[in-house]
Amino acid sequence: MGKIKIAAFGRKESTDRLLLYAKDNDHIEIVPIVYHYVNDIANLIDHVIHYDVYLFTEAFPYRFIEHIVKDKRLPAVTVAYDEYMLLTALFHLLQEGRKALTRLSIDAVSRLQVKKVLRDLNIQSQDIYSIDYGESSPVDVNRIVSFHQELWNEGKIDYVLTTVYDVAERLNELNIPNKRIPVPMINMIEAIDRCISLVQLNQQTNGQIVAGYFRVKQKSTLPKQRTPYDNLQTILENFAKQTHASLVRINESEYVMFGTEGILQYIKRHFRHFPLLEDLKQHVAMSIDIGFGLGLNAKQAETHARIALDSCKQSPKTCCYLVNEQQETIGPIGVKKHVDTAKLYQALIHKARLNNETSYHFIDFITLRNNEPFSSHDVADYYQVTKRSAERTINKLLSGNVIKIVGEEKPYTRGRPRKLYKVE
Repeated sequence: MGKIKIAAFGRKESTDRLLLYAKDNDHIEIVPIVYHYVNDIANLIDHVIHYDVYLFTEAFPYRFIEHIVKDKRLPAVTVAYDEYMLLTALFHLLQEGRKALTRLSIDAVSRLQVKKVLRDLNIQSQDIYSIDYGESSPVDVNRIVSFHQELWNEGKIDYVLTTVYDVAERLNELNIPNKRIPVPMINMIEAIDRCISLVQLNQQTNGQIVAGYFRVKQKSTLPKQRTPYDNLQTILENFAKQTHASLVRINESEYVMFGTEGILQYIKRHFRHFPLLEDLKQHVAMSIDIGFGLGLNAKQAETHARIALDSCKQSPKTCCYLVNEQQETIGPIGVKKHVDTAKLYQALIHKARLNNETSYHFIDFITLRNNEPFSSHDVADYYQVTKRSAERTINKLLSGNVIKIVGEEKPYTRGRPRKLYKVE
């Protein structure tokens, strides 16, 4: 794989730090997309094309163009604005001579972050005020500036901590003492690692073809009216559009579908609850067999889909199975499997020696996947970490006998197969 080309959106001081880091990294190329005012980013995003991944160094400006990024399905990473940033900023205030951390106003991505840090530091929050600009909040510089200004005018605060450049500049114009919370370099580096991981995951996934067969289960008992057939076709057409797949009608009771990443990610996200099954059960008065197959080419994927379709014969009801590259059958998809989370948690803590946060995330991961086999790639994708970090977690799980190796998958032509694991 050649150099990963990263479009880095940010102020000059932020992109300069990224360039300095990238100078010693042969795997990435940072292309600075510099802006001064937060509104400028909306004009820039439409003219920045042909990059492997888009990196945003500020959380607030990203909110302005988040809808564009999602509409265009751009591979994007934002630098984390986390508790560590706030802790560092509060520490610097103490270093600068403040006797106590009181009479402060803070803006952040999440007010919960502020409350958590204050609680961890045993700081009483009566004289500390906060405002956020998370997903449920309006993206408005004036709103944040007004919040701080009103508190200042009312004599409730002596100082402002802000995470937004534009807010800091406006507060300076109003002669309100403030300090902008800087982004630690470690957060920048972690974001670059996520960029690399995201590109690698996308390139690997793009090598897989997904085929899907849909077949009415019992032709001899089909109702004579057209409505069930029409509903079936409409639902499958909508599903194909949603997952960026192509649908081919073989006859009125059988369809085949081909896709890549879109349909694969849909399946992975819905092992436990498969919305397509619910739509078919609710709107089609017939039982449907669904078989998905993975392969390195269309023919292999189609063969595996037919194998998956045969597994549906075990049930008289609508059901769904998947067969991977190694012809291993996964399913039935959409049927919840029991996961003893209490027992698993104890094993993760005492046998694998994972911390609480990692343990809870792993339980969520296993539950989401309905306890189906997984690879290090799946762990990296879910946690949004590098493959190396995912493999370290897996090695701990193997050493503690929490998981076992149950097979392999080969989602791309070149390279070694990936091991598949399952909870013991």
